[in-house]
Amino acid sequence: MSLTMYRNGSVYSAADPFATAMLVDGDTVAWVGSEHAASSLLDDRMRLVDLDGTLITPGFVDSHVHVTESGLALDSVDLSGARSVEQALDLVAAASAGSTGPVLGHGWDDSDWAVQRPLTAAELDRATGGREVYLARVDVHSAVVSGALAQRCGLAQLPGWDGTGLVTGGAHAAARSATRALDGAGLQAVQERALRHAAANGYVALAEMAAPHVGSPADLASLAALTADGAASALPEVLPYWGQAVSSVEQGRELLASLGTPVLGLAGDLNIDGSLGSHSAFLREPYADLSAGAPGSCGQAYLDATQVADHLAATSVLGISGGFHIIGDGAMEIACEGLIKAAERVGLDKVRAAGHRFEHAEMVDSDAMEVLARHAVTVSVQPVFDAIWGGGEGMYARRLGAERAAGLNPVAAFYAAGVPVCFGSDAPVTPLNPWASVKAALNHHQPGERISARAAFIGHTRAGWRAARGSNPMLGQLAPGAPASFAVWEIDQLMVQVADERVQSWSTDPRAGTPLLPALDTENAPRCLQTVHRGRELFAAPDFS
Repeated sequence: MSLTMYRNGSVYSAADPFATAMLVDGDTVAWVGSEHAASSLLDDRMRLVDLDGTLITPGFVDSHVHVTESGLALDSVDLSGARSVEQALDLVAAASAGSTGPVLGHGWDDSDWAVQRPLTAAELDRATGGREVYLARVDVHSAVVSGALAQRCGLAQLPGWDGTGLVTGGAHAAARSATRALDGAGLQAVQERALRHAAANGYVALAEMAAPHVGSPADLASLAALTADGAASALPEVLPYWGQAVSSVEQGRELLASLGTPVLGLAGDLNIDGSLGSHSAFLREPYADLSAGAPGSCGQAYLDATQVADHLAATSVLGISGGFHIIGDGAMEIACEGLIKAAERVGLDKVRAAGHRFEHAEMVDSDAMEVLARHAVTVSVQPVFDAIWGGGEGMYARRLGAERAAGLNPVAAFYAAGVPVCFGSDAPVTPLNPWASVKAALNHHQPGERISARAAFIGHTRAGWRAARGSNPMLGQLAPGAPASFAVWEIDQLMVQVADERVQSWSTDPRAGTPLLPALDTENAPRCLQTVHRGRELFAAPDFS
């Protein structure tokens, strides 16, 4: 970008909370400051961008994404708006009428339907005239399939087939794999679509949570090639993880070598349990909407504390991040027990230095908080989960009862306990929309778990880079010497938004010295006009110049 002066707007910068201009020199922020100073610096070497009242912020980092799945979701039937079996079937039938090949869909959630049950294979067969159909539930831990797809894949002989079309476990993995037969060019096209969509929403980096049950090493290699330094397309940076358990340092080294793609850790969607929506999150007490004592009434644990300890001990010695997908309190208990055992085996210092991370961490009591803080484990959380499924009438309350559900997604408690926090979307589970995450953290259903917009914004920017470790420590901020990684936003107004409703949230008092962020309670959400990462333009809106 050579020398570019952005002026006549607002710049979110701790270096100058009231900056209205920023000078970019190639891939580096050279200066931030006032309009008057910008006028004195401006010369004919510089490209001038008139911000016209818009806002520049550091670019967002999504700390938990599935890129290929997100790309596929963008091209499949969106069932998130369906409110009944009938509405979902109508959407599937309409998609079937205008396409060939398997019908793919995502986002259905029967927990808030009038009749709370999934679609059936027979219904899908009738709606599509016998086509192959795969429809992922919103949490992507289960799906419904048509009879044609079930027959081709032999799902009736696999664990996780319920006999009516709902698939979990091995049957789900087989069905998903069968509908994702992409060649190299097709795979990269899907991945590129997801990455460009992310860039258009202000993201400069995405933490890819790859795992054997999500995609192959070839899938990860494709993504790495697409986003490598020197690649033809300017795309968001990918921060890759691979979720596969190891039992020893030697096995860890062998696995890392076999992947063929460098990763930041053996972490991410290495599942200790499943999801609350699919009744597969592992709980200490039974689900409120299942009969106590029935098979699966407490969900399912896929790993035990010894396996967790082996994995965390090995990755600690290797000096890389280890970590797990953890939803239920039973799963968190397993994770904490394994974490303690790993520290006893290889030493607390090695465990802390490795930068382990736990994904989701939705049900965490005070004892677990203390364990996470003591072992310096970062939690990668999704505030939009609470926005969608929290509250007294939400899915969480139906699955767990109102009292247990009230303790879910304890965002403020993590901060109070000193647990490092970073934010993500788990796309395609929730959309790639960073301001929605900030707003959800600010407006948590439980007032005591709300945090300020500024804390949430840092959780979605600087904290994401910290969790990835090894990156330039200046990433995630706009100050002289920092990498030029930022987004430009069209906004309604700027304000300081705090979590405590008793405190006035509107403040532009210079004595506060607080950088301002977009008001998130207005009719219009912030609109991304440009995204730049390390000086390379990733996205520009048609009306931005």
